[in-house]
Amino acid sequence: MTAPQRIVSLLPSATDLLFDLLTDLGLAGRVVGVSHSCDHPRARHLPVLTRSIVDSGAPQAEIDRAVSEAVREGRALYQVDGTLLDQLNPDLVVTQGVCEVCAVTPGTLEAAVRYLPGCLPAANVLSLDGRSVQGILDDLRALAAATGLPEAGDALARQAQADWDAIRPVPHAPRVLTLEWTEPPFYGGHWVPEQVVRAGGVNVLGTPGTDSGRATWEQIAPLRPDVSVVLCCGYGLRDNVTFACNLPDLPLGEVWAVDANALFSRPALGVVRGAQVLADLLRGQAVPGLSERIR
Repeated sequence: MTAPQRIVSLLPSATDLLFDLLTDLGLAGRVVGVSHSCDHPRARHLPVLTRSIVDSGAPQAEIDRAVSEAVREGRALYQVDGTLLDQLNPDLVVTQGVCEVCAVTPGTLEAAVRYLPGCLPAANVLSLDGRSVQGILDDLRALAAATGLPEAGDALARQAQADWDAIRPVPHAPRVLTLEWTEPPFYGGHWVPEQVVRAGGVNVLGTPGTDSGRATWEQIAPLRPDVSVVLCCGYGLRDNVTFACNLPDLPLGEVWAVDANALFSRPALGVVRGAQVLADLLRGQAVPGLSERIR
């Protein structure tokens, strides 16, 4: 099979993985289009093919209501510019099936091109589905195979696994609460509980490989975690500092904010660094630009 020369990525984690894979080989130019959420430096000037129906600048409670209503009514949270996709004429399109709230799914892509005769006739559509650290590495290998670079993908995955294994956990097993949203509270899911365990912590809410979940502050208060980490999905450090500063006055232990986009939210290689940053903050050590203690 001929390696794809024109790749469109419709989710930020795939864009990050693609540039991890392609840049050192001098092949970054193969990526010709991205989603509106892709913030990798090399993606900044590429055509944008998606938009969200939800205002990401709205308060968290309003975003939660809008998302819940759309999901309940069966409306897609993202729209794909099928005409632009047709013009870009990719031979590989990358989507995801992990979370309909986070990025474009195969169903949304299919709806966007349904009435465009001939659109994507030869394109391979790859849907990534990593819900754990191993799943992320499997996605990397699948993406590498789809781009005709299986050896490079395997080498990158083996290095990421070695870096993960080298993380030194804290010895005192603090009880950790991770918050993927704060209004209302959602606890961390998928790979986030694995990151906590790898760092040496004990999850008070959340199970590795399962979805994040909605909770209430009344349920959270009796858990009395030693450390609470605000890693709201889709946000960087500064926004998460703001969210952490507005947490209710409950026994949440040490409260930290982190750069969720870089370290926790995306099924990409940043989760390895995220586990290391988590181990550092469990030792009371902030990493400038990535983590900050609030109280």
